[in-house]
Amino acid sequence: MSNILANVAVGLVAALHAYILVLEMFLWERRPGRELSGFDAAMARATAPLAANQGLYNGFLSAGLVWGLIADDPTGYRVRIFFLSCVVIAGVYGGLTANRRILLVQALPGALALAAVLWAG
Repeated sequence: MSNILANVAVGLVAALHAYILVLEMFLWERRPGRELSGFDAAMARATAPLAANQGLYNGFLSAGLVWGLIADDPTGYRVRIFFLSCVVIAGVYGGLTANRRILLVQALPGALALAAVLWAG
């Protein structure tokens, strides 16, 4: 049962990062992306290439988590630990340097999923 909960948590974090990819790469200059960033149209346009780059990195995190879910253990377990650790580190860094909200939206779910994976062992 703990393994199922851990996998669901990993899947949710993977889905979150896929959603962030879409916001940052494709919707940055539209209402959803501008609401996320708080930027006006001119600033969103000026920062769109940077946001797209960030979105690509979020896509890599999502892909890595999916890989961890479908790979056989012990590889899958190790991949889940690695990519969840990356999510937490990126979330803490973003929360400290860009916007505190990132701590709650990215770092906390990643940390909870990492704890669940470690607990399920």
